[in-house]
Amino acid sequence: MCTVCGCSDQQGATLPPPTLHFGKGAAGVSLPGLSQARTITLETNILSANNQIAGQNRAYFKSHRIRALNLLSSPGSGKTTLLCKTLEVLKKVAPALKTSVIEGDQQTSLDAERIQTTGVPVIQVNTGKGCHLDARMVAEATSRLPLHGHNPSAVIAKPHKSTISLNTLTSLQPLREHLLFIENVGNLVCPALWDLGEDAKVVILSVTEGEDKPLKYPDMFDKADLLLINKIDLLPHVDFDPKRALKWARSIHPSLDAIEISATTGEGMSDWLDWLLKKRNAAQSPRKDQTGLLDRIAMLEAELAAARATLQESA
Repeated sequence: MCTVCGCSDQQGATLPPPTLHFGKGAAGVSLPGLSQARTITLETNILSANNQIAGQNRAYFKSHRIRALNLLSSPGSGKTTLLCKTLEVLKKVAPALKTSVIEGDQQTSLDAERIQTTGVPVIQVNTGKGCHLDARMVAEATSRLPLHGHNPSAVIAKPHKSTISLNTLTSLQPLREHLLFIENVGNLVCPALWDLGEDAKVVILSVTEGEDKPLKYPDMFDKADLLLINKIDLLPHVDFDPKRALKWARSIHPSLDAIEISATTGEGMSDWLDWLLKKRNAAQSPRKDQTGLLDRIAMLEAELAAARATLQESA
């Protein structure tokens, strides 16, 4: 030790940088001018209204044999490129499967135009300053997609009894199965809160982003049904450890499925397609089930009633 100033050749202990954490309150977030209680009330009211519509979406999808997948990621993760590649391959391996896309972005229709080149029906949803899709947006977008041959815009507000006899149910032809991809706005924060009525959430993490994303954005990974580690063809050029990324993701969500994939080289694509088709088949119950058939009849009757009401108003 220097006898003049007290300096030392020995390096002192490294202290962690100071941290201000505004998410430790009961609401998990801090909003200027709002108490934690008021914040919780506002969030509960907003999400409750959204969840009601999400429930209607989910019932609609189920009754029409539509499996909806919510694709989530940071901007630039490669989800649009991966989606385009997926749509092209699905046409070859599952030609009977109908597909369509709801494309979410704050501005422009650039990604929807890319998807349109695959020949798959797509609708662009621009959220403006909004950072996520919500259930109402998905309901409106769904009503404008050619998911089937009749008007899809009607929503059942209340359960009602079918006027069609059970004896006629078995004569109904099943609807063609349909896979609906909902590409959410690029964001790993806000979309985690919003239920769209989807069957599964698929989170895409590219190797160019960093393996610590699950630790930084735990809510998103906690709610995911599948993690796609994308752009693995770039692994030789970036400092990214897929095993560590998956370890951290599973520290948040222990049962999380994961697939390493590259839309450029096709690596992992077969596993991704297997997951899509396996989950699709597992989600489908036999159409002879009377409850499922009654749900479908109720939905069709509601749509017919809405169509008649529209015609009467325009007459």
